[in-house]
Amino acid sequence: MRIGILGSGLMGGKLGTLFARAGHKVVFSYARSQQKLKKLARDAQGDARAGTPSEAAEEADALLLAVHWTRVDDVLNQAGDLSGKVIVTCSLPMNADDTALVVAHTSSGAEALAKKVRKAQVVSAFGTVPSEVLFGVFEARRKVNRPNLVYCGDDPGAKKVAERLIRDVGFDPVDAGPLRIARYMEPFTLLIAQLAYEGNGGPELAYRFQRFGKDT
Repeated sequence: MRIGILGSGLMGGKLGTLFARAGHKVVFSYARSQQKLKKLARDAQGDARAGTPSEAAEEADALLLAVHWTRVDDVLNQAGDLSGKVIVTCSLPMNADDTALVVAHTSSGAEALAKKVRKAQVVSAFGTVPSEVLFGVFEARRKVNRPNLVYCGDDPGAKKVAERLIRDVGFDPVDAGPLRIARYMEPFTLLIAQLAYEGNGGPELAYRFQRFGKDT
């Protein structure tokens, strides 16, 4: 697929790199400098290049939105018309100093994003793991017991795109349902962050759900 990265920081840079290494065509955009974007493209070891948000979006089969919540409007404005696009978002709706969710309980950041881009299809994914674990998961992707990754969205086609990308990075996707389930996923992300950054084991943290029944 052709994938545009809107926000090439820790999450966007690493996921874009892994998408390229998995065989997709990637355009990195929206970083602190053009030099950083070019370096990401060089280091990706795949079909990747640097570009503007509008170039990243122009022919993309999917877009990854990976910017701080305070930057969402700016990057969307730079990206231009996103009608018909699949937007996979991992942007958590945090305030400017990252101390609290600014959208919660009765809505979610993913739902708020969907209202901003009504002609696009939004899927919430990748936000529930720290960026530090991504390369390790990718390197272990051929193992049987992959970690899970939850995702949600309203459009079946867009969810299939997100599911493919989740698998390509090395996770087993878990469909959590419609986009409104992001109201639960986003606070769950804060729990994962607490364990990753305040716990004793380090930030290379992923999760896996295990079902137990009468045959277990």
